[in-house]
Amino acid sequence: MKSSIKYKDSEIISILDTLTMTPENLDVIRARDVWEISEQGKGNVVAVLDTGIDKSHQNLSQNIIGGYNFTNDDQGDPNAFIDEQGHGTHVAGIIAAHQDSAGRGICGVAPKSKLLILKVMDRNGVGSYKALIQAIQYAMDWTGPNGEKVNVINMSLGGSKPNEALHATIKAARQKGIVLVSAAGNHGDGNPDSFERSYPGYYQEVVQVGSVTRDLKPSLFSNNNVNIDFVAPGENVYSTHLNNRFVKLTGTSMAAPYVAGAVSLILNMIDRTNTAMIPYIVYQYMFTHARKLNYSIHQVGNGLVQLTS
Repeated sequence: MKSSIKYKDSEIISILDTLTMTPENLDVIRARDVWEISEQGKGNVVAVLDTGIDKSHQNLSQNIIGGYNFTNDDQGDPNAFIDEQGHGTHVAGIIAAHQDSAGRGICGVAPKSKLLILKVMDRNGVGSYKALIQAIQYAMDWTGPNGEKVNVINMSLGGSKPNEALHATIKAARQKGIVLVSAAGNHGDGNPDSFERSYPGYYQEVVQVGSVTRDLKPSLFSNNNVNIDFVAPGENVYSTHLNNRFVKLTGTSMAAPYVAGAVSLILNMIDRTNTAMIPYIVYQYMFTHARKLNYSIHQVGNGLVQLTS
């Protein structure tokens, strides 16, 4: 498919019908350290550009504020942003899943954030740059029922070729104060001097996120290049999935939403008076607090994202 975008993650390792846990990765990035001061991301909207979402999932339904379908699934019905693949539901859960009143289920990084679901990849996990551009523009112009605006865009996807129109749209969104986060890609070979590029992550206006293992080593599959910004957990990650279930997946697609969720928390801890400066201030926060890792910057960028008050 010409100018296509897609994702590439591991096979589902395990499926659980019930799960009650606070993922340890929340503490790897120290999210819970700032939950009180950040109000768990309350008031912020994260646009998830992916395969859609399971709208009925018990740990997601309350946080979905809207959505739009940019694919040909369901005859192109714009209101049918249902996830038939599971990838988008998993990504959304890492960002903002919330446990029910009895503490059942799983919890995301910013569980009080709202999710705007923009379906740009179809049931086969494939989409186009055209759909991605339309979705970013939609996110820029979107206004919620109570005047909400999109604050963060997560893109756990990528294409192999640069695209001028996509780049221009990303620049416009950033100028409006939106922080754009993207997966680095899963075509790495473990060699820090062998560069792999995936777009939109490779663009400097986007926070490009690589993956690390449980013991904070660069994941072998994670793309290496000069524009890697930060890393986050990306291996064997439990999150929400189709049919009210939970699964474990691996990939930079899982690392990126940890950072998108972190951004939602950071936004409630910084001065947002100057809208155009917000992405710079957020990036400076992450740069200042990141945990430095003893690996090439082509693998880990500025280090492991950390949240501190």
